[in-house]
Amino acid sequence: MYQEVIQSLRVAYDRKVDERAHKSLALWKIEERAHFMQLLQQEGKQHLLEIGAGSGQDSLFFQEHGFTVTCTDLSPEMVKYCQSQGLNAKVMDFANLDFLPESFDAVYARNCLLHVPKQDFSGILQNIHKLLRPTGLFFLGQYGGVDEEGVWEGDHYEPKRFFARYLDQPIKDIVTTIFELVSFKPIKVDDGTMGHFQSMILRKGA
Repeated sequence: MYQEVIQSLRVAYDRKVDERAHKSLALWKIEERAHFMQLLQQEGKQHLLEIGAGSGQDSLFFQEHGFTVTCTDLSPEMVKYCQSQGLNAKVMDFANLDFLPESFDAVYARNCLLHVPKQDFSGILQNIHKLLRPTGLFFLGQYGGVDEEGVWEGDHYEPKRFFARYLDQPIKDIVTTIFELVSFKPIKVDDGTMGHFQSMILRKGA
């Protein structure tokens, strides 16, 4: 299923580089990112991978705060933009993260894994787990609080994008089969949609 949605996602995001590059972050997104960074600093984590990096706003933030950052996106145009900003960016999708096992201290994924069909989600999480070093940290944040899967007909992107969203307990049940759950925070998002943002910090076991 994931391979079937990749091509339309790639085209949709290739067409939105300028829009996403100039979009300002909501305060709650800035706060969640800062909280994760503080935890990384406390634990002496250095090497961070951001997947689904888009225009690289978050990767730049971590790089500017002294982290060694690698970022990936399935959109070649997004990756070109990231590279123009001085980021080490590579074209990769979630099923083909071509790095050696245990290459990173941390992985950051904000509003990107919600494009993975539910039947493929656990396998993608396993891929991420392999890339983390023991005790490595994984920020997983995405819109949820509702049980949905499919193309969002109200989307202003073309082609319209595929989304998979989870209720809180089901996504906790899935992630904790692979990772330790450090924290889970539902955040109300005042954008007229149902549900909320699910902010999770996960850890690979020692």
